[in-house]
Amino acid sequence: MRLAFLGTPEAAVASLRALVEAGHEVALVVTRADRRRGRGGALVASPVKRAALELGLSVTDDLAAVRDAHVERGVVVAYGALIPADLLAEVPMLNVHFSLLPRWRGAAPVARAILAGDDETGVDVISLEASLDTGPIHAEARVPIADKTLSELTLELADVGANLLIEVLSSVLLLEHPRPQVGEATYARKLSATDFALAPTMGVAQAARVARLEASRVTIGGRRLRILRAHAGDVDAALSPGTVGVARAVSLGFVDGTLVLEVVQPDGGRVMTSAAWWAGARLVEPLRWEGPITPDGPVGSGA
Repeated sequence: MRLAFLGTPEAAVASLRALVEAGHEVALVVTRADRRRGRGGALVASPVKRAALELGLSVTDDLAAVRDAHVERGVVVAYGALIPADLLAEVPMLNVHFSLLPRWRGAAPVARAILAGDDETGVDVISLEASLDTGPIHAEARVPIADKTLSELTLELADVGANLLIEVLSSVLLLEHPRPQVGEATYARKLSATDFALAPTMGVAQAARVARLEASRVTIGGRRLRILRAHAGDVDAALSPGTVGVARAVSLGFVDGTLVLEVVQPDGGRVMTSAAWWAGARLVEPLRWEGPITPDGPVGSGA
């Protein structure tokens, strides 16, 4: 099938590669424009653009170019912008969406599923409509969330979605007979700094979910740490809220339990275990920890 592919982040690359490997003709890849990143402000191409160039595909950041590509369909995976209704009227499109619709329509479905404590999520391949993630479902696959981090779960969903997409495109039944979405819709709003914030007044179960987003930062003894992996500790080992304990790993006290830090990254440093960080930091107990500080007070503390 002659296709246009619209996508931007690493999570979309698996679907692009799967289409090429399955023998589909990807006539055009559309991605977001290069962005300036880093201290030098160098322009950096999106992961999809880099993959497209590696595969020898035509790539652009001009969405209007789809009209002149003479494709049968478009495939959209985390493109990062709504597709106009007039373009959808000309070119029907499939969307690989990382949730079990209608739950978690919107920008951050994987993170919202983790934060909400959902037991499972999944991938839906839907017909794209001008309204946000409302189209009928061609196929669905379910994935347990368990204690996976955001990057782990996203990578798994990307692979599941790529396989599901190829299944839909190879089946006349699935392609031509989607089913309507059924159930209560929820919306996965874009993440903000508050969503990554930890505070001693939080429950430890929620703190563990926030930590699995891999972007939370805390300060211990004046040292800032990014938390990359953590888990709720034993109730018997609970610390007072805001205090720090060190046994086999560094632990943080919350209002109803303890968060055990497994993997961390100090500002300007490498990724390491919390025990290795503690050994190098040479701090002395007792210590307290705090979350990020904003002009209005501690984020997420209710201040």
